Amino acid sequence: MNTADPLDELRRRTSEKWTTYSDDVLPMFVAEMDFPLPPPIADALVAAVSRGDTGYVNPHDRSASRAFASYAQDAWGWLPSVKRMSPATDVSVVVVESLRRLIVPGQGVVIMPPVYPPFYDLVSEAGGSVVEVPMLEDAMDLEAVDRALADGAGGVLLCNPHNPTGLVHSSEQLAELSRIVARHNGFVVSDEIHAPLTHHGQQFTPYLTVSDEAREHGVAAVSGSKAFNLAGLKCAFFVVESDRMDYLLRSLPEEVIVRTGLFGLIATREGFTHCRAWLDDTITTIESNFDVLDRELAARLPSVTVRRAQASYLAWLDMSALGWGADPSRTALREGRVALTRGTDFGPQGAGFARMNLACAPGTIVEAVSRIAALVP
Repeated sequence: MNTADPLDELRRRTSEKWTTYSDDVLPMFVAEMDFPLPPPIADALVAAVSRGDTGYVNPHDRSASRAFASYAQDAWGWLPSVKRMSPATDVSVVVVESLRRLIVPGQGVVIMPPVYPPFYDLVSEAGGSVVEVPMLEDAMDLEAVDRALADGAGGVLLCNPHNPTGLVHSSEQLAELSRIVARHNGFVVSDEIHAPLTHHGQQFTPYLTVSDEAREHGVAAVSGSKAFNLAGLKCAFFVVESDRMDYLLRSLPEEVIVRTGLFGLIATREGFTHCRAWLDDTITTIESNFDVLDRELAARLPSVTVRRAQASYLAWLDMSALGWGADPSRTALREGRVALTRGTDFGPQGAGFARMNLACAPGTIVEAVSRIAALVP
């Protein structure tokens, strides 16, 4: 299993996670890992700096695309066409630039809260309006999606796997979603950034593999950003598999492509080519950390519950029984010095919830639960 860096070393980092709060706070909010970079990625980046390789990306360099495609084939049995992939700075850009081309101004886009908070802003940035179809307890509400599309929504912005719950959507539900969307001549933009962090024993299904309909109307947003902790290096990909959606790639301004980070392309290529064992070890560590959280909650804080995630390192905590109101993260931070992500950021369904980042040392989880438990009479 992978081991997190010591706290004193982590506090030397200058990213958002380590500079937002003072040193007496345990930062367990934003989705950054506390693990060291995989050595092949670190070596490749150091080598690039050493040779002064800090210029613009070559928009015709498909080495990182090929690396992802090879990984996707081995991991999920999906071989996306490299010719139908295009780089971008991050998954948010893939989402926004896709939506710009798929909706008319003001048109509705279905999202499924509680969901990754920027989805609300990305739809608005693209000129659309948010149509909320809340998740059921452990599945998409496909009947409600059907009604929303019948009422004029243009398509669906899908989180696959789902953030913050860590749900891995079943292939059956995804296939049914594709049939519903096809009946309404809609589209699906599928954010699959957490897919490489699918836990052992679970099967992730790329949206573009579930049916001919999905391939016809779908766009996937993929990245190594979460898998290898590369958010600051800026690299993601559009993936399409039909002539209908290929126009989207052809219509992208060159600036969307060349704003991709060169270090991001280098790190993504190295990650998906040489760091698969590291990724597997990381998933094992994350699964162990969920076990730690389960044990600590049962022993010290049984009124707080968490549904076991099937992907990612994010735990969705139901803290409503504590009586701390709609935003329990506020009390956890103010009185316990534990920084969690506010549940209501994910939509109104997040009232009473908070999200905890478990990509850390197990001792950090033990300490966090201990601090929160100490606030409960």
